[in-house]
Amino acid sequence: QVQLVESGGGLAQAGGSLRLSCAASGRTSGGAAMGWFRQAPGKERDFVAAISWSGGSTYYADSVKGRFTISRDNAKTTVSLQMNSLKPEDTAVYYCAAGHPFHSYTLEKEYDYWGQGTQVSVSS
Repeated sequence: QVQLVESGGGLAQAGGSLRLSCAASGRTSGGAAMGWFRQAPGKERDFVAAISWSGGSTYYADSVKGRFTISRDNAKTTVSLQMNSLKPEDTAVYYCAAGHPFHSYTLEKEYDYWGQGTQVSVSS
């Protein structure tokens, strides 16, 4: 079992920045990719970004490309999401996920473990 705990959410103004972190603990599964998804009120949960186990491959939703950067530490237990140039439409609960994607890093069903989520609110 893997536990994921997100931190770093909060309130920011449009154009500002926030950094989210996700710490993995427990029976950390070797080779696991990690990703971030988000869910805005009344909407489905959407893919934001993902990173491979090695960190050598990263994937981004078109809506955040060029503004958000995903990274993971050398110990492979923490993944971060640096969010710059924030927009009000980035407001959502952000979830960290871990798994072994086979078909696509962007699909929820490819991830086995999920954090509880952290709220990000961006004011205009």
